[in-house]
Order: sequence, then structure tokens, then C-alpha cells
Amino acid sequence: MAVIALIDGEHHPATVRDALERVERERSLAGVVFCGGEEKLPDGPLEHHYGRAVETEPEAALRRLASGAEAIVDLADEPVLPASAKLRLAALALELGLGYEAPGMRLDPPRYEPVPFDGPKLAVIATGKRTGKTAVAGHWATLLQERGADPVIVCMGRGGPPEPRLAPAETGLDELLAISEDGGHAASDYLEDAAIAGVPTVGCRRVGGGPAGEPVESNVPAGARLAASLHPGVIIFEGSGACIPPVEVDRTVCIVGAGPHEPFADFRILRADLALAAPGADAPPHAVPFSLRPEPVEPLPDGARVALFTTGAGAVDGVDPVVASTNLARRSALAADLDRAAAERCDVYLTELKAAAIDTVAVRARAEDARVIFVRNRPDGVDEALLNLYRDAG
Repeated sequence: MAVIALIDGEHHPATVRDALERVERERSLAGVVFCGGEEKLPDGPLEHHYGRAVETEPEAALRRLASGAEAIVDLADEPVLPASAKLRLAALALELGLGYEAPGMRLDPPRYEPVPFDGPKLAVIATGKRTGKTAVAGHWATLLQERGADPVIVCMGRGGPPEPRLAPAETGLDELLAISEDGGHAASDYLEDAAIAGVPTVGCRRVGGGPAGEPVESNVPAGARLAASLHPGVIIFEGSGACIPPVEVDRTVCIVGAGPHEPFADFRILRADLALAAPGADAPPHAVPFSLRPEPVEPLPDGARVALFTTGAGAVDGVDPVVASTNLARRSALAADLDRAAAERCDVYLTELKAAAIDTVAVRARAEDARVIFVRNRPDGVDEALLNLYRDAG
């Protein structure tokens, strides 16, 4: 099958020409793309130096040539294409459905399984972990439920069940404690979606993750079939960390996390129809800025002595806690915070539904005869964009 060759002007044209002829003989050339550099490049047109048509402007050229090729063969080198630039072009290649080949590295486009469902299929992915995927997916489902769309969420995670499992809408604390007592991960994202968003959610698992977000193993396709069997109005697939649900969808939202992102985050942004930029994110200009606002899912009792447990949020709207812990994901430090909550006679344990929320915080709350109330992270500034994307998918 034909390939596209990347070249540069730091190599002598005769050297490159010989390499191109070898590639042409062995695989056929769909095109040649010049990536810059002039150290060994004489004056005159590129076609004269390389003996064939040469494209410039690499990203635009790859988009034009992609339909006639199966892969990109990278014959360029530093300083024109350092590792970071190679990875950005590799991300574009995979998004265009092309493989990418360089010495010591071959990347193939991820495979996405079809879903036996004719309604809208939506996905929420991100550039990394703890960026708000569960908050956005649950909020999107709630918005659609309020408009009669009958959503189901399919959620994958590192601690998901071995077989896809349906969590009914409004799964409660008693059910979560029972899962924990049976040895399950009772704070898995799919249970958070069901308990806090109040929509049916199918829990799935995944192991590993490639640079383009493809898991090594996943039961998401089976989870998609389970979700489709419920005859919902729309299915929302929720990614895990930087992993992408390995199924075909109609529209994708990508959350761009705070700070600079690694080069292959570009792949996730490229495949998204809508980018949401967290505060401080190195996001593209078209991204919609948003923030997460922590809030209790139900009103707190008057005069409650509140102990707050989160994975990082230092405050919750309208709450002045007696004890505040950001150690929900750090169990060794969490034990001391729970002891402080007991010593302060806290009667409400307000917690995010993550990490040790159930098997540690909720169990201790029951032992101290305290009430457990969950915290949800409400995305601000995204409603119109999410609803418009859903309408586009329909």
C-alpha cells in the first residue's frame, strides 16, 4: 500500500532521493512532504532536487494526501523534526487513519468497534486524569434527561467490573456499601454517574493505554451492547484517564486539562467536535472555557458540623466545614483526617464519590453515626455547547 514520505533539507538531496526511490520500489509513494531545513539544499525548485512532486506545509499536505495512503514514513530528522514535532505529526496521522513509521517506532490508528444502536452516540474524553470527565458526562446526561432524551451512560475505568454491569438510576449509599462489602470498587466512576447524575449507567473496565488512547483490553464494546439493549434515547460513553472508549460515536467532547499537555494530547483534541478548556489549560483557540463548581447533591441540615473529604477541591459552595481533607485519594493521610472528624463530633461527612469515599469514609461515618452526603462537581459554562452538540448528532 502507498505511503507518504516526510523529508527535510538537512539531508543532501541525493541521499533523500535514493531513499525515496527505495520506498517507491518497495511500497509505492502517495506523496512526498517537505518539512523544512536548508543546510544541504541548493537553490532551485524542490521537484528538481528530489525528482518528483513535493508538497510543503506538512499538516495541510497530510490532510490532502491521506485518502491515497495507508501510512506515513518519516525520513526527516532533528533539528527540523525533533521528537515533539514528530509526535504531533504522528497524532495527526492517526487521526487521519494513517499509520506512522519512524526508526524504532510504528504506530497504527486505534480501532473503534461499531455499536448496534441507531440513536445518538456521544463521548466524553480528556487529555488526562482528573480533568472532569465524570462531571461533564453526568451533567450532559442530566441536561438530556431533563429534555426527555432518556440517556444511558457507558463508563470505563481501571476498577470497573469484569463483566459490564448496569447500575440503576439513583443508586444509593446502601447499595454502594454492599458493593464494597462484597469486595468491589464502590467508588468507580460508573457508580458515581448512577448515584449523582441519576441515570442508568453501564460500568466497564479497561487495562493499559496507548499514546492514542487505545486500551490494551476493554469490555466497553460489550457494555455498549448492554446499553443498546435498554433502548435508550442516547448513549454517552465516558473515557478513563487519557483512554478513549474503543467504540464508534457520532460526536466527541474533549476536556483539555490544566497546564501544558504532552504531544499526543493533540490526537484527542483533533478527534473532538468540541473542546472544553479547564482553567489554566494550554487549549486551542476554539475551546470553550469551563470550570467545575463543587456543591452538595442535597441541602445540608441546619447547624450541621461538616467534615469535607475531596481529592483536591479545597472548598465547596456554601459550606464552612469543621474539618476539611483533600486526602480522599491518599489513604495513609486520610486516616488521621477521619480521626479529627470523629474528635470534632462531625455529624455530616460530605464527600466526593471517588477513591476511598465508600470503603473508608462512609464506613467510618456509619460507625460514628454520621450522615453521608455526596459532593458533585457541576460544570459551569458548558450547557449550550453540550446541547448543541447533541442536536448535531441527532
